[in-house]
Amino acid sequence: MLTLSLATLFTLALLLGGGVWIAFALLGTGWLALTGFSSFEVGPILASDFWGASYGWDLTALPMFVWMGEILFRSGLADNMFRALSPWLNRLPGRLLHANIIGSGLFAAVCGSSAATCATVGKMTLPELERRGYSETLALGTLASASTLGLLIPPSIMMIVYGVVTEQSISRLFMAGIGPGLLLLALFMLYLVVWSLSAGRRGGAGHAEPSMPLGEKLRNSWRLLPLLALIGGILGSIYGGVASPTEAAAVGVVLSMLIARLNGHFDRHIFLESMFAGLRTSCMIAFIIAGASFLSSAMSFTQLPTQLATAIADMGLSPNLLLVVLTLFLLVLGCFLDGISLILLVTAIIMPLINAAGIDPIWFGIYLVIVVEISQITPPVGFNLFVIQGLTGKNIFTIAKATLPFFLLMLLAILLLRLFPEIVLYLPQAMNR
Repeated sequence: MLTLSLATLFTLALLLGGGVWIAFALLGTGWLALTGFSSFEVGPILASDFWGASYGWDLTALPMFVWMGEILFRSGLADNMFRALSPWLNRLPGRLLHANIIGSGLFAAVCGSSAATCATVGKMTLPELERRGYSETLALGTLASASTLGLLIPPSIMMIVYGVVTEQSISRLFMAGIGPGLLLLALFMLYLVVWSLSAGRRGGAGHAEPSMPLGEKLRNSWRLLPLLALIGGILGSIYGGVASPTEAAAVGVVLSMLIARLNGHFDRHIFLESMFAGLRTSCMIAFIIAGASFLSSAMSFTQLPTQLATAIADMGLSPNLLLVVLTLFLLVLGCFLDGISLILLVTAIIMPLINAAGIDPIWFGIYLVIVVEISQITPPVGFNLFVIQGLTGKNIFTIAKATLPFFLLMLLAILLLRLFPEIVLYLPQAMNR
């Protein structure tokens, strides 16, 4: 087991470090494991896994949600969202810094992509916050951290990938992400309030905006109605049992086209541009899923996961200690891998340990997504850091330093979810009633 583990890790690290595509790195590692440590033929297993990973009905939701995010990214929705939120935040400590958090949370609920949320909201909020005298550190930190909620608040591409790979209900995963998503939003906003009250205006809390009549505030708030209707349509159809996640994703694409058209940002060029961008992203993810499926099968045929689970079980680790060890391991791994790769790489080996420890797989899926969120803001491979660097030109480690308080808040959220698992499991369990 030790020889196989070291050979697998070394091969995977060598291929990834050499710049080989992630899917090919997974395939090569699985090929080595089967040919060197088992007597099974590689060809039939490879063909079977590629076919099995390509025709799943649940996987159809993935390109639909990716396409929906691409359409909304180009629809001008972020501008409407910022204009509607900013008048209501003037009296709240932290003022328009909360626009990064709330705006990211709302956009994440219809986009499902962390990078798209970060880019869309950042283009709108960062110049405005800088012009109005807000702390650059907090502006960067709130944007980078809150935009990771695109991975947690449904519909989430990461949850679809996790549900397909682990054969868990995507609908229940979507419902399970709502409570933790709101928890993280609350923690981020509470930190801003405490920081603003302690730092004051001299700390970069921004200047008060001119007051706006209530009637004008309400008129501006109408800009949020299309966004709220889209969120309610997708989640309501899933939770009410009217549509599956795949069907809801198709409805979301149609509604996003209507919203973009109403905003005057939808034509033949945008249609084709968004479709091809979504197609490229979806093909990349599907190829990685197929490679991970083959690696998972290779690990199963070599019996490495079973032996590893047995070895850790013999160590007598409690479920809580196991989660502590896994968190440290995943945080280190997340510094070098993107989120989808992290989920696909670790589920094949970790899930037997989780099942043996008696940890609910739905709860673990949310835990894993939050850890992936953290990896989005940890150098050297933090996708959100790259996005903000492209928007601002700032040094990536300067941006990472700005996210440190929110990094710690995410760890606190994991602790709270472990102490109060009902935050995750209440809505999924309510679906059975």
